[in-house]
Amino acid sequence: MLKQVKEFYKEESKTTLTIYLVLRFLVIICMVLEALKGNWNNVFLCVLTLILYLIPYLVDKKLNIDLPHTMDIMIFLFIFSAEILGEIQNFYGTIKHWDTILHTINGFLCAAIGFALIDILNRSKKVHIDLSPIFVAVVAFCFSMTVGVLWEFFEFGADSFLKTDMQKDRIVENFSSVSLHPEGKNIPVILNNIDKTVIYSHNSNGNSIETTIQNGYLDIGIIDTMKDLLVNFIGAIVFSILGFLYIKNRDEYKFARNFIPKVKD
Repeated sequence: MLKQVKEFYKEESKTTLTIYLVLRFLVIICMVLEALKGNWNNVFLCVLTLILYLIPYLVDKKLNIDLPHTMDIMIFLFIFSAEILGEIQNFYGTIKHWDTILHTINGFLCAAIGFALIDILNRSKKVHIDLSPIFVAVVAFCFSMTVGVLWEFFEFGADSFLKTDMQKDRIVENFSSVSLHPEGKNIPVILNNIDKTVIYSHNSNGNSIETTIQNGYLDIGIIDTMKDLLVNFIGAIVFSILGFLYIKNRDEYKFARNFIPKVKD
């Protein structure tokens, strides 16, 4: 399989092949180092990354869909940034807007994929569909947002059942809640400038544990989820506009071609 992938990218684009081989080499090095440390969860993420790197090749060979070289490169870099840098090297924790950047790119790429699917059907002689450019753009936007929502469902499920923290928690200094109203009325009580939050719990042995959160209250995932959906929205909007302009004038807006897959003749 590796030989076939190398030959494929060698024929298509030397730049794409170079980036693919460099990133694959870095993933293998990372996998070896994590195995020596005994971090088998990270080893699994490395194996998953190598498998995901086969997606562009399989899409081309199995589905007969040609992915632009720019999109191939973006997919490789996105996967590497999310799995290796984000999860294993903890860029999500050390670089403030790393997660935001990746979700924005994801919204952009998913809109491109949704746009391509509809545009392919729109131009096919076998399928009786003829959507206007604005409807193609709307469908691309909806496709991207649906993928974004499904991903947030996945994160919520992993956090709920596997006790992970994919929905990264945040410390907030202010919030409002009707649950804190002393008379139970539907009137929000606003808390500002929270100094600290103290959580009392106990472990499996019944011993009491006191956890203090300084400088605020710990928000469990909701801010992260809404922020991810918002930036996904922005990425989807940007490409949907580009796609709309591209359909209106395919010769003038050639830039969009770098991100739109097409069916091979």
